[in-house]
Order: sequence, then structure tokens, then C-alpha cells
Amino acid sequence: MNRPEWHGHATRVLSVVGCTALVLGLTGTAAQTHPSPSRDLGRQTLGANDGWAAHGTGTTGGAAADAEHVYTVSDWAGFKAALADGGDAPKIIKVKGTIDAVSEGCEAFAAPGYDFDAYLEKYAPETWGLEQDLSAEPDDSPEGLRRASAARQDAAIKANIPANTTIVGLGRDAGIKGASLQIKGVDNVIIRNLTLESPIDCFPQWDPTDGDKGNWNSEYDTAVVHGSTHVWLDHNTFTDGEHPDSEAPTYFGMLYQQHDGELDIVRGADYVTASWNVFTEHDKTILIGNSDSESTAVGDRGRLKVTFHHNLFKNLVERAPRVRFGQVDVYNNHFVADDTYAYSFGIGKESQLVAEHNAFTLPEGISPAKILKRWNDSPLTAANNLVNGRRTDLIAVHNAEIPEETLRSGAGWTPALRAQVHPVRAVPALVKSGAGAGRIR
Repeated sequence: MNRPEWHGHATRVLSVVGCTALVLGLTGTAAQTHPSPSRDLGRQTLGANDGWAAHGTGTTGGAAADAEHVYTVSDWAGFKAALADGGDAPKIIKVKGTIDAVSEGCEAFAAPGYDFDAYLEKYAPETWGLEQDLSAEPDDSPEGLRRASAARQDAAIKANIPANTTIVGLGRDAGIKGASLQIKGVDNVIIRNLTLESPIDCFPQWDPTDGDKGNWNSEYDTAVVHGSTHVWLDHNTFTDGEHPDSEAPTYFGMLYQQHDGELDIVRGADYVTASWNVFTEHDKTILIGNSDSESTAVGDRGRLKVTFHHNLFKNLVERAPRVRFGQVDVYNNHFVADDTYAYSFGIGKESQLVAEHNAFTLPEGISPAKILKRWNDSPLTAANNLVNGRRTDLIAVHNAEIPEETLRSGAGWTPALRAQVHPVRAVPALVKSGAGAGRIR
């Protein structure tokens, strides 16, 4: 049997790997306790009843790929070439080592004439003020050159994932850094066993009118599920890596924010399962439903069905997740906070969140009342959760301490797609040993 491998700049070469028949593993996350006979992770599919992505047709990714559509890639050009090859035919892309989408640095994207010092001088609040935004600035202005530079980065670091695709890391050290994975308008995608280092926006925009002091705004989520269905994200590590916000400078008295989200599920996306992942070292982490507007609601109502289970949410500020519209099931996760913590669950417009059998570890001085944040009056179910080892009624403690943001109980639906629910006291140890890249057993 010949299998194609893609190396360097996606030049296809053939290597003979033997003809032993593969036994396809169809166990999904059940492999955590009952390993599939196949160790070819690219051939494994999501197990029955394993969260919303198991609904209907289920999620198989590229498991049915023929030999001509199995690729091993080790650089960004090869990765993008493999994605583009074969259209929507089932494909498996195996990532070897760490692929860097910005290996040449931010300078490689800068438009001719762009100068950050000139940008700071031109738009300093003491000279530009805070009343007028930069949208009318001409193309040859510092803002215009910033826009041109941002467009070059946008084209370079976004990767469009086609339907019927599995992307899987080889071994314990596989990853992609500086990229934005776009799962947009497709069905049936699996991403597993990768360390995904958040992309940095090389050219954030200063908006003088954002708030009373102005603000820096950035682009690029690590992964975006946009209008797509049947997506399984499993055993990945989402991290800011070498560029944590704690090391970011300030300009004009505001944090020079170069990160957006780690995972956005938006624009009518549906049937998503995120299992055994680590989400760490980030501010605005996960967004489900991106707007309250009625034009967006037309596509979001009745969709945005997402399951999170056995994930570690560690040292995050907020949005784990923030929910609009969706029926979101969050169970058997461990949330570990530090002193930057703002909240975990954002209760947004018409959200129907069920949060059960989760464990929270909060530092001294941070109240369990902060776990929930009410943005809109949307009932939720929150039962059998532990905070620092003690069973805690999250809604009751929130309402007692923050009565001006009273929440109502009862999400109005009962999750049926749960492959295995562990006792909540076992969750921290299970998640510690099993979640993240390199931990598939």
C-alpha cells in the first residue's frame, strides 16, 4: 500500500509502509478507558451518544479516506496544501512536530511603509483625541498601512478546513502555532491531539471611541466553527504559549491586546462536541453565538448545540463559555482559577445552559458567586457542582451575593447525549491525567 506524505512545501512523495490491513477504531472518547484496537487516530470516529456532535449522522471526519488522501505534514505550506487537495473527499492530515504559521515573524506581513512608531505618534489621545475613530483614514495613512498589513496576515494565517476531514497530531509534541483554523460552512470535521498556540494579531487596531479611554482591538481566534455541523474537538491544548497577555505591553495606557478567542462557535453552527481538551492562559476564551442582534438570531435560534465534557479550564479570565441562544451541555469539567478570574459561564440572550457534575477550584478570596455572569435573563440548569470540594448551588450563591443580576433555574431541556458521566469528586484527577494533547490512551 502506498501512502502519500507531504513534506516541505507540499511536494507529494510516496513511501511504502506495508500492507497490513488497518482495524478501524470507532470508539471516540471511549478510548480514554477502553482503547480502540486501532492506534491510527486518524481512523477513529466519535462514539455513539458522545455529546451533540454524535447527533444524527454522527461525526466521522476523514476516517473513510483512501490512501491518496492521507497526508503527513510538517510545515505550514504543506498543511495548507493538504487541506486544499481533493476538495471534500474524506481526508486525514497528520501533523508531525510543531507547525508555525508565522515562522518568519510579524515583519513578513508588514506593508511597505508601515511604521508602528508613526502609528503611535499619529493617534496618541493627546493629539488625536477620543471622539473620532480611524475608519475614514486614507490608505497612505498609518492606519491605512496598518489595514493593509493586517490583510496580508489574514490571508497568510487562516486555514480553511474542508468537510470530511480529520486533523490529528502524531505523538505527544505535535502542534500548530500562530494559525487560525476556520471550520466554516462545512460538515463532519475532527481535530485531535494538537497543541494549538493562539495566533497573535501583529497589527491590532486602536479605537479611540471604544470605552471612555479607547482600546486596542485584535482579530484571529485559534479555532472558529462558523455555520458548520458535526465537529469534534478532542484532546487538544489551547494556549497562549509564548505570548501570554501578562507579558503584553501597554500603549496609550491600555493593554496592547493581541489575542481574540481560543474557540468561537458562531453563525448557526450546530452539533459540536469538545472533549478532554485543555483551555489555558487566555482572556476571552470561548464564545457561543456572537451577537444579540435579531438578524443574527434568525440563524442561531434552534442551533448552537454544543457539549463540553472532561475539559480543563485553567487560569482563564472569562468566557468558559459565554453563551447566546444555544443548548449547551457542560459536564465533568474542571475549572481552575487564578487571581485574574472574572467568571466562567456567561449567560447570554436566549441561552439554555446546563452545567452539571463540574468541579471548580477557586483561590482564596474569590467567591463562587462569580462563576456565573448574567448578561441576559435566560434560565439555566446548574446542579451537582463542587467548589473547592464542597457541593455548591451556583445559582443560589450567585443570587444571594449579586441580587441585581438574579438568575432563574431551569434550562428547559435535559441532555440525552452523554457517553459517560463520572462522579463529580473524581473529575479533577481524571481531567488532570487525561485532558490535553499527548494524553490519548
